[in-house]
Amino acid sequence: MIKETVEDTGFEVAEFPEQDIALCRLRIKGMACTSCSESVERALLMVDGVKKAVVGLALGEAKIHFDPNVTNTDCIIKAVEEDAGFGAELISSGNGLNKVYLKLDGKTSPDDLTVIESSLRSLEGVNHVEIDVQEHIATISYEPDIIGPRSLIQCIQEAGSGPSTYQAILYTPPRGGETERHQEIIVYRNQFMWSCLFSVPIFVFSMVLPMLPPYGNWLRHKVINMLDIGMLLRWILCTPVQFVIGKRFYAGSYHALRRKSANMDVLVALGTNAAYFYSIYIMIKALTSESFEGQDFFETSSMLISFILLGKYLEVLAKGKTSNALAKLTELAPDTACLLTLDAEGNVISETEIDTQLIQKNDILKIVPGAKVPVDGLVIDGQSHVNESMITGEAMPVAKRPGDKVIGGTVNENGYIRIKATHVGSETALSQIVELVEAAQLAKAPVQKLADQISKFFVPTVVLAALLTWLGWFIPGQAGLYPRTWIPTAMDAFEFALQFGISVLVVACPCALGLATPTAVMVATGKGASLGVLIKGGNALENAHKVKTVVFDKTGTLTVGKPTVVSSVLFSEVSMADFCNMTIAAEANSEHPVAKAVVEHAKMLLQKHGSKNDHFTEVKEFEVHPGAGVSGKIGERAVLVGNKRLMHLFNVPLGSEVHRYVLENEHLARTCVLVAIEGTAAGAFAVTDPVKPEADRVISYLHSMNISTVMVTGDNWATAYAIAKQVGIQKVFAETDPLGKADKIKELQLQGTNVAMVGDGINDSPALVAADVGMAIGAGTDVAIEAADVVLMKSNLEDVVTALDLSRKTMSRIRINYVWALGYNVLGMPIAAGILFPFTGIRLPPWLAGACMAASSISVVCSSLLLQNYKKPLRANTA
Repeated sequence: MIKETVEDTGFEVAEFPEQDIALCRLRIKGMACTSCSESVERALLMVDGVKKAVVGLALGEAKIHFDPNVTNTDCIIKAVEEDAGFGAELISSGNGLNKVYLKLDGKTSPDDLTVIESSLRSLEGVNHVEIDVQEHIATISYEPDIIGPRSLIQCIQEAGSGPSTYQAILYTPPRGGETERHQEIIVYRNQFMWSCLFSVPIFVFSMVLPMLPPYGNWLRHKVINMLDIGMLLRWILCTPVQFVIGKRFYAGSYHALRRKSANMDVLVALGTNAAYFYSIYIMIKALTSESFEGQDFFETSSMLISFILLGKYLEVLAKGKTSNALAKLTELAPDTACLLTLDAEGNVISETEIDTQLIQKNDILKIVPGAKVPVDGLVIDGQSHVNESMITGEAMPVAKRPGDKVIGGTVNENGYIRIKATHVGSETALSQIVELVEAAQLAKAPVQKLADQISKFFVPTVVLAALLTWLGWFIPGQAGLYPRTWIPTAMDAFEFALQFGISVLVVACPCALGLATPTAVMVATGKGASLGVLIKGGNALENAHKVKTVVFDKTGTLTVGKPTVVSSVLFSEVSMADFCNMTIAAEANSEHPVAKAVVEHAKMLLQKHGSKNDHFTEVKEFEVHPGAGVSGKIGERAVLVGNKRLMHLFNVPLGSEVHRYVLENEHLARTCVLVAIEGTAAGAFAVTDPVKPEADRVISYLHSMNISTVMVTGDNWATAYAIAKQVGIQKVFAETDPLGKADKIKELQLQGTNVAMVGDGINDSPALVAADVGMAIGAGTDVAIEAADVVLMKSNLEDVVTALDLSRKTMSRIRINYVWALGYNVLGMPIAAGILFPFTGIRLPPWLAGACMAASSISVVCSSLLLQNYKKPLRANTA
């Protein structure tokens, strides 16, 4: 459009980029704490052409928006690996387009691959083709409305001619996330096992055997001068732990310091190196002196590394469980489907079992009882009940007849149905849900910024605290300011002070701090998805827990959303047939549920009056008046269909008969749709929309949560008041157009209250965006779902309570996590620094400090996992 507009002014557009922003997702390996994810984010944002980068610590993923004209995925991966020092691999690229992977067989020389590539590129609907020459795998992005995977395979087969025959079969790339996580668990487990193999004997030689005189005596045998067997063995066993098993800490420290930042690896490397190299110094002195006596700390560095690796191993085990909900969702779709080929009369010619990924739009599929629905579609034949609980959380099976929609991944219970595929690949509801939850788990909650801020200055502060601790014990020790008896035998003041310093370095590590928020958000969004509540990330979660006012739309939200006409009346000389024809023609283009009910009733009236007209006059100059109705010209006559506001807008006089009819119905919570022909009120329909059975329970429960409720509707005041009274809402705004709804929300926000808006239609989307938290209710439109922060998969209002309650529980869980994370540091640091030692003789050896640090990370992840046990506060009455 921009290009055409410029060309319309008479100028030529040169170098016009087709697509400015591309998207890719990377898996980042080796991130341990918040400063790691921060440095990856910084490295990505420094790449020319990268517009936006989000790095999720708990997921171990990054999502990058970049300009493909300036940079590419290879440069982005290189930046992560070289500038940030972490492993990176591509998960996906492209804007979530439909993709298919095909394995090419037959003669596949480079020339053949070029032929295949050009054949595929020439097809209409193919956006991008990439062929891996080594693996012979073609990755094709396509438009599912135009083409599908079976057509692509056919194109490849037809590209071969003469001696060259080409074959292509569907290829499923391995699911990176699971493989990676499994690999990570194995790596940490093996590293921990190897470190134990060396550390346990060191511990036995330094702590256990010397306490058991006859058995430990051989360790004291001198080898050269004062160097004994025990010290030599401890050095031999400790060195591989320090430099081979512990090399990851050196690599991490190097990259962190190169970026002028500090992370957990820096603290661990400092602590273990201080212990190891001091022990080397003791060993050299013992080797060269005939009278020197000193204590080495080889067990400190090896035990420390072992405990940290144990902590990481248990952490990755627990972190795997936090994303279980996503894995369950992706596994819902069946692997195969039964494709039907029909003749012109609709009779079945053949049945073929095909891979679900090969389904194309408009395919006819057979679903037998007990089978899963492979993709989203419309029922065209047969009747059944479908269990949708895995997608919507709705326990009761839903009746399906021809014309009804079915969702991929749901289970057909008892009848045989045929469906026509309407959404395939990444367009299915299941794919959209998975995408939503994945995006939510990557999005940072504002509360996470606290952890990011703390971890920035935390490490330098800890190093300073450790240095001061060492000086605080070393100087008074040298000056004899505390009794010599405090220092263990075979140690001097320097070594004694060093132990306290190393303990402070290690116990204060801020790993758990970075996990406090993302792990809780991951579990909560996954749990929400399994309950039919899709929360779009940490931001929505955090805002939802602050909500003090919930604003409800009326039609389709508080009411069932399937209005029915209960009475109709004529006010003029117009015949009933003419009145109905005019109404149907005017309302046929309107999407509003009330309009649909009026059209249906008018058609029924026509049949009653003997008219069989199936072709209605086309309306001209059709115009929608938001919150009022529609207007247009049918033939030469001007027609208005809508509420009183529309009539006043066009200065249509309303007689006492009209006013009486409107008033009577409004008091019965009915909506009156008035029809005016040529500026005169011709008749009216009274429409009722029953209130949802759970509405009053939900409103009273919200009041018990100290949340006030408001109703905003485009309907008339009398109907609005009648409905509000029925459900228990005190505050009502009626006769409001879509933008007026958004304004009312802004008014409430100006009073200092956080507002949630619950709506379902296109007319609610401005209000959903304006609210602090927008909630789109299940059966709502795509636009409403796009504009909302929380999507309620069912049309059940109880989920409003679930969403708000889950957000409150999650935020309190995050606070508990911060207590766990900071509690270890706040309590551990003074004890590690030796504050209790003068009074009780209790001190925290460095290896025990390492165990405490590992325990804080594990307790935070386990604390987040408790959200898996979340139960909905309101349960549907299944009786």
